[in-house]
Amino acid sequence: MSRRAWPAWMRAGDIADLLRLSVPIAISRMSMMLMSLTDAIVLGQNAPGELPYVLNSWLPIGVSLGFGMGILLGVQVLTSEFVGRGEPRESARVFRRGFAFALGLGLVLTIIIYPLAGPLFRWLFADAAPVVEGADLAEPGAVAAETAKITRILSLNMVGFMVTTVAAMYLEALRRPLLVTVTSYLGVLVNLVFDLALVAGWWGMPQLGAEGVAWATTGTRFALMAVFLVMIVAYTPALKPAPPGPPGEFRRQLSVGGGTAISNIVEWGGFNFTYVVATWISLSANVIYGYTTQVLGVCFMIYLGIGTATSVRVAEAFGRNDQTAVADASRLGLLSTLLAGLCVGAIAVIFRGPVAAGLVNAEATLEGVTLAPAIAALMWLVAIATVFDGLQATAAMALRAQNVIWWPSALHTASFFALMIPLGYWLGLVEGRGARGMVEAAMWGCAAAGLAQTALLEWKTARSRALRTVSG
Repeated sequence: MSRRAWPAWMRAGDIADLLRLSVPIAISRMSMMLMSLTDAIVLGQNAPGELPYVLNSWLPIGVSLGFGMGILLGVQVLTSEFVGRGEPRESARVFRRGFAFALGLGLVLTIIIYPLAGPLFRWLFADAAPVVEGADLAEPGAVAAETAKITRILSLNMVGFMVTTVAAMYLEALRRPLLVTVTSYLGVLVNLVFDLALVAGWWGMPQLGAEGVAWATTGTRFALMAVFLVMIVAYTPALKPAPPGPPGEFRRQLSVGGGTAISNIVEWGGFNFTYVVATWISLSANVIYGYTTQVLGVCFMIYLGIGTATSVRVAEAFGRNDQTAVADASRLGLLSTLLAGLCVGAIAVIFRGPVAAGLVNAEATLEGVTLAPAIAALMWLVAIATVFDGLQATAAMALRAQNVIWWPSALHTASFFALMIPLGYWLGLVEGRGARGMVEAAMWGCAAAGLAQTALLEWKTARSRALRTVSG
């Protein structure tokens, strides 16, 4: 009896290549979430009641960052295609265009967000907040004012974030992810020092609470920008001459990232708006829901690494017009994501108590609710949500690497705007399920997105194989 062969997309060489790319990228992307997690932990041990100001500030900030990360993705995709064809020097013009766009976008976003923060949050919390029996938004004016203050400070780092994003994407596409990883973790350490000084009040500094978090993030981002620009000059062909690109190359560079930008706006905007809904319920609901989504966010960075590595491998194969390799890379990415999701979900459930106690002071209470046990009780929902969250990320990135741009965006819109937000409002506010209802809504939104994006990718994979067979 002959042994059954492994599927072609599970070859040892392909697995090793995916790991070689995804592990450094995942570790690097984790640094972005670790900065946010560090902020939340230091704040949770010193002033947990101020977390809503930081979380709510991410409605305009997170949407802006998501848009920037998406629109700049074309730098990575086009560079990966040049690398796949053995023409890395051609990528210089791609990076230079991306850098100029990142610089201008960061400035424009700061100019827009800074003056609009006050009116936006006054409207959300003082004017538009619904009157629902059981809801308890404490001092809407104070919540709006504090959130606007944090938002204005964070808006100052838009240029730093956009430039570091385009530099990191370029280095990763040139297969130098270790440089990005090392630099990003130096940023985590710098941010921790700032947090301990400005939030915890170490070394005789004032305890600024949520305001200290915002200043720590802004200072760290500009320090990272300077280091990344030095590495671009030293280790890449970014400043070397490159021939003019073909007509429409820049338009394609923006369109490849355009779909991702819309998806990020939808997903990040959807999740960040749920913080507003949670605040309409109560500050304690916002804190409990916010810390559970911090766990979801940390897990997501693993998937972002796998998804980014998958998109690089898919884009390289797509650049060679090798449809079999495109399909194999896509399916290996999905399987890796599923296994990673099951593992991190199990860890979140098994260690739910220590995780909750690490996030927030074990004795901390807010509005009569002890926070740590309430967070721990919701970890099983986070475990389910994280599996689907990973699948939707990897599938969407693999699709866009094949120039399937707008369908993933439409599926994200349906899952996170048309489903998650209304469901969160209904379960959390109308049905009175509080933070639990908000986490349940997030779980269903992730499930819908994960199943739909995976089905679309599988359909695309099967269709590409069929077309190749017919043409052959």
